[in-house]
Amino acid sequence: MSFDFIQPNNASRQRLETFINSLTDDDFTRTNAQGWTVSALLGHLAFWDQRMLVLLRRWQEDGVDESPVDPDMINDSLRPLCLALEPRAAADLCLASVKEVDAALAAVSPELFEAIQASPNHFRFNRSLHRDDHLSEIARILER
Repeated sequence: MSFDFIQPNNASRQRLETFINSLTDDDFTRTNAQGWTVSALLGHLAFWDQRMLVLLRRWQEDGVDESPVDPDMINDSLRPLCLALEPRAAADLCLASVKEVDAALAAVSPELFEAIQASPNHFRFNRSLHRDDHLSEIARILER
């Protein structure tokens, strides 16, 4: 079975890695209008990729169950934690999470894929959509 999300995930992971490696210490501290620093946005990306990874592992073991999410509440709760992260640690966590979730998604069985697709869960296999949104946002913050 061919998954159409693998190539976009790989491409976004490479873009993210190149972009992160180009950041200066000053770049990490720049903020958007909502008060998120560049490093906090990277921590945010790490969290959401880790959430996907945890769900995949749980569903592989126990079967797909409902996993409702309130993204606005989670993001609002997550902001102070992400802002507290040391910038390079946030970047490293982001890159590690991206690599790990992409590998797990690429290895998902067709049966699990179908079960997740049939469930009421909002589960975005194409992680590039979220990453690219934030890469564009970070580029705007840095005026690149």
